[in-house]
Amino acid sequence: MAGLFMYARNVRYSPSMPNRVIAGIVVLLLAGATLGVRGQAPAAGAKNDAVVAATAGVLTEMSKLRELPVLSPTKSGTQSRQAIEAMVVRALDAQTTPAQMHATELTLKKLGMVGPDFQFRPFVRAILTEQVAGYYDPKTREFYVADWIDLDAQKPVMAHELTHALQDQHFNLQRMSAWPHGDADAELAAHALVEGDATLAMAHYAFAHPELLAALAGSVSGASEELSRAPRSLREGLVFPFDKGMAWVMRLQQRGGWAAVSAAFSKMPQSSEQILHPEKYDAYEPPIKVTIPPIEELLGRGWSRLDEDVQGEWGYYSILDEFLKAPDVSTAAAAGWGGDRYAVYEGPASGDVCVVLLSTWDTPADAREFADAYARRSALRYGIPQAPIGPDAWHTKDGDIAIDQRGSRVAIIEGIPARANAAALMARLWQ
Repeated sequence: MAGLFMYARNVRYSPSMPNRVIAGIVVLLLAGATLGVRGQAPAAGAKNDAVVAATAGVLTEMSKLRELPVLSPTKSGTQSRQAIEAMVVRALDAQTTPAQMHATELTLKKLGMVGPDFQFRPFVRAILTEQVAGYYDPKTREFYVADWIDLDAQKPVMAHELTHALQDQHFNLQRMSAWPHGDADAELAAHALVEGDATLAMAHYAFAHPELLAALAGSVSGASEELSRAPRSLREGLVFPFDKGMAWVMRLQQRGGWAAVSAAFSKMPQSSEQILHPEKYDAYEPPIKVTIPPIEELLGRGWSRLDEDVQGEWGYYSILDEFLKAPDVSTAAAAGWGGDRYAVYEGPASGDVCVVLLSTWDTPADAREFADAYARRSALRYGIPQAPIGPDAWHTKDGDIAIDQRGSRVAIIEGIPARANAAALMARLWQ
């Protein structure tokens, strides 16, 4: 949902769903409980008038804080839960096609990131409609907050969203809506800049108004049911643009002031690697482009490629740690990432799914570290002895897999069809 910049509640900052989806669902997660109003909310008309009046003041304050002059007024107001939910669903449908949702769901299941009964689109819709408390739409340059939340508790929301309005006036956030398909890791990095900037600015605003933190705390009630039962990789991935993004922006701001943050919009981070390792951004080390050759005819009759994209360092960390459950080990194994491509294929029979992961690493030693970590992940996932790295297939209860390394590159195939030749598939990938 790259077309909307939304503020939601709940969940303390923490360190994956496919990166295209993370990058699109820009949801701010804060406090560990659902934000609701205790007591009676003001009448809709009075609340809307109060928000409109407050917007001008908060926008002026954020302009001074963020050192970005106001170039035009921002239309604002309140919307009902029903209206905000309808906008969320429209943006979701506009951003991601049913075919992309289907491919994402199959990829998550094949990699073991979610259970076999998981339904991706209902999950995204439920978590967004539960969490969202306000949004800024760069297409219309309008900003809305929820009409069921107390105005003082909304002001941090306003600070965050009006930072987006200032960003849009100076840096054109519309370009986020037209991000090319298949470049998800770079899109995730761009959203880390956008959301990290707004989150850090909001934090400065909140520290200047401690009374608003009390109002926010007084509006907290209950637990976030959708988020608490979300798969770990999706739950943690949702906060990446805010958590890691804020840390990255804070480093820029501490070194060069807000001017350095503004300059980053003209020199966007290119990968999650550059967010996780700011020195890579300083060197502006670009990701290596990786391509996957056609393999459909080797998979068999009726197989087709559904989608392809980039996992990035963050995506590989999440994939590894889903089963390793050793963040330090997973972080180290993903840290040598240089570039990658993955593709998902579907066969003629129900349940026929194959995922190919092709990656390049900084050194052969980094490639070996990752391949070994993925092999340990696979042994833990399937409950089988760890097989050696090489082109030969491992036999598992969920289909055959193969993990091979050549120099600085690693190729992984999950879900090799029973009649396909694993060695021939690997040979094609190495071409």
